[in-house]
Amino acid sequence: QVRLAESGGGLVQPGQSLRLSCEGSGRIFSTMGWSRQAPGQQRELVATITRPGVRNYADSVKGRFTISRDNYANRVYLQMSSLKPEDTAVYFCYARDALSPDEYWGQGTQVAVSS
Repeated sequence: QVRLAESGGGLVQPGQSLRLSCEGSGRIFSTMGWSRQAPGQQRELVATITRPGVRNYADSVKGRFTISRDNYANRVYLQMSSLKPEDTAVYFCYARDALSPDEYWGQGTQVAVSS
């Protein structure tokens, strides 16, 4: 059974930082990443990282967010800095099966940026 478990969300003030973590189990994953969904908006893919470490970011977070992963621990991280109110959303962990076209999503963790 595949499981993606996120942690690290919370409430912060603008300009502060947060680190999200996601632990995957049940598969070997190729690409892992994070997406987010704000109320009333479509889900946005925020950042992805391949197994060898190639990273891609949405323009809205470039220079502020950093994605990393630990292949041995099947974990992916999202370091978020200089947070803005518009970063407020539920953040979902994402993973693609390395041996099939299947994709998986976690349950989400809430990030709120407000003064």
